[in-house]
Amino acid sequence: MKMNLDSNLVSVAWLNSHIDASNLIILDATINKVIDISSVRIPNARFFDIKQKFSDVTAPFPSTLPSTEQFQKEARALGINSDSVVVVYDDKGIYSSARAWWLFKVFGFKNVAVLDGGLPEWQNNGFTIETYKFEDFPEGDIEAKLHSELMTNFDGVNDFSLDKNTLILDARSEARFKCEVDEPRAGLRRGTIPNSNNLPYTVLLKGYKMKSVEELSKIFNNLVEDNIKVVFSCGSGITACILALGSTLCNINNLVVYDGSWTEYGTLT
Repeated sequence: MKMNLDSNLVSVAWLNSHIDASNLIILDATINKVIDISSVRIPNARFFDIKQKFSDVTAPFPSTLPSTEQFQKEARALGINSDSVVVVYDDKGIYSSARAWWLFKVFGFKNVAVLDGGLPEWQNNGFTIETYKFEDFPEGDIEAKLHSELMTNFDGVNDFSLDKNTLILDARSEARFKCEVDEPRAGLRRGTIPNSNNLPYTVLLKGYKMKSVEELSKIFNNLVEDNIKVVFSCGSGITACILALGSTLCNINNLVVYDGSWTEYGTLT
């Protein structure tokens, strides 16, 4: 039986109860995961390779947005159809899964959700896991259409930093934002985007899971004014998408992710 999604975040209990839906595609978006027959997964999950398949590997900065053609080709190779329901998870709880979720939004696919708590929460609840097996999928028919307004680049974020109707939120830790510690990327200088504010992505989480919408609303209501554009940045465009997810759950619209984030900005300035 086919189904549709009505939320951008689903629980492990929900996924377990719908796991046999005919149009469900479960994606493991764990970053830098080496897939072999010893790797565990939620049953029938397919590996969404952010770094190699769903990034522009020719770009100078990590995790750069792929072309529309690349995204469509790789999503079809995973068997994703226009009428699929996609649930994305990772092995940290909520981390890179939010980036995968945002990529689907950027390319016009709306029937996608993040699994709250990811693989750790799935295992904590005692649900079935299995090991990966090498498999091919029937080619999907998903049609990708770029929504460029959901992403920005170096020039765009410079303009946004001068716009009084735009709020830039940086998802890095407070210590990194305040330039108290070195950046994890070798050779990258410390610093912040002008006129940006700090909201560490960890503030939105409670353990492996997202905080409740009520708790998230209190966080964002203290930062985001009505009718303002919100731009999210981080180190390399991954955890910025966690802020985008939290904002979306609070029905905040007009959201943009800075694709290159501090890795690009700190290199080019």
